[in-house]
Amino acid sequence: MHRLAAMQEQAAADTSPRRESSSCVDVHGPIIVGAGPSGLAVAATLRLHEVPFTVLERSDGIADLWTNRTYDRLRLHLPKVFCELPHVGFPLDFPTYPTKHDFLRYLGSYAARFNVSPLFGRTVTGARFDAATSHWRVTAVSAADGEATEYVSPWLVVASGENAEVVVPKMKGRERFAGEVLHSSEYRSGERFKATKVLVVGCGNSGMEMCLDLCENGAMPFMSVRSGVHVLPREMFGTSTFGIAMKLLKWLPIKLVDRFLLFVAKMILGDTEKYGLRRPKLGPLEIKNITGKSPVLDVGAWSLIKSGNIKIVPEVESFSGNGARFVDGKEMAFDAVIFATGYRSNVPSWLKDGELFTEDGKPKAQHPSNWRGPNGLYCVGFSGRGLLGAGADALRAAADIAGRWQELAAAAGAKISSV
Repeated sequence: MHRLAAMQEQAAADTSPRRESSSCVDVHGPIIVGAGPSGLAVAATLRLHEVPFTVLERSDGIADLWTNRTYDRLRLHLPKVFCELPHVGFPLDFPTYPTKHDFLRYLGSYAARFNVSPLFGRTVTGARFDAATSHWRVTAVSAADGEATEYVSPWLVVASGENAEVVVPKMKGRERFAGEVLHSSEYRSGERFKATKVLVVGCGNSGMEMCLDLCENGAMPFMSVRSGVHVLPREMFGTSTFGIAMKLLKWLPIKLVDRFLLFVAKMILGDTEKYGLRRPKLGPLEIKNITGKSPVLDVGAWSLIKSGNIKIVPEVESFSGNGARFVDGKEMAFDAVIFATGYRSNVPSWLKDGELFTEDGKPKAQHPSNWRGPNGLYCVGFSGRGLLGAGADALRAAADIAGRWQELAAAAGAKISSV
């Protein structure tokens, strides 16, 4: 029994992978792919369960999306109480809607508190389940020297997120446009666009907020809208719209809650269709439930749309050397184009498993059963339910792994006792 205790103590303390050779590493505990909020939440919970782990992260720091691919003025669109990771809340002195920099400070403190030290600069290029050994074999390439290493473990947690790769649609004539073209991930501030005409393609939360930022910095933003969009006030009756919706959903069907939200939104905002923002037939919560696409929570852009400072234009049909042609036949000149067209998962490019994820990188199973797959495979942060959903997935995945870890330890103890 002393020998078993020593083995368990050593395994729990040793969170570093054990190298078998120059290209193969036997990992103690699960492999976690991604050091964003989802990966950190899994790692922290595993730490509390005293289960070792290895986190592989392609960038050079935690929360790459938040650190390197978001605009300066970004704040959490939901109150902080809905954005906390498991086990640790936001500091009391943080504002209700923390800034990007507040959130990054929180994540840094979170990682330090639970002693989460990812292996940075490791880009995962492949992951397959070896049925002969019942282990996952995960190949990662080092940014430092280009060396490929295979990490081996009974468990694999996919926490690379729904926003791993930018989405830029192929549009006719885009290569001919002589002005600046960038994705929202490259946008930081509207300051350098002062006195220029900027076309923003996309009308989600990012597109709306960038238009607001451009306008406040003296630019002339035009927002191209392809399909319908629900715009809701961020707060109703002095409290979070999201919070109200969550409370109502405990008692009322989703369709009825949607009708209530749209009724109040029309009272506060007026008729959005009058200004070119057609509402979809399905309600905002129904769309979120089905597609994962969030409604726009207005933080100031709507008043500028009503005043004409942010102009709504139709879908782009094609680009020319100095501007764009729209589907209604009209043409306009622009100095720059920003694609606020979102992100997608990159899981299908490296995970060689067709059972848990679809071809577009989303779990096949619906919430709340989408966090676990076969053969020790888990996914965290793919439920389309934001940070709150990622935290819930992390708790489930870590608890399940901890149970299996303990079973293996018990089996090892029984084997030792029989010797």
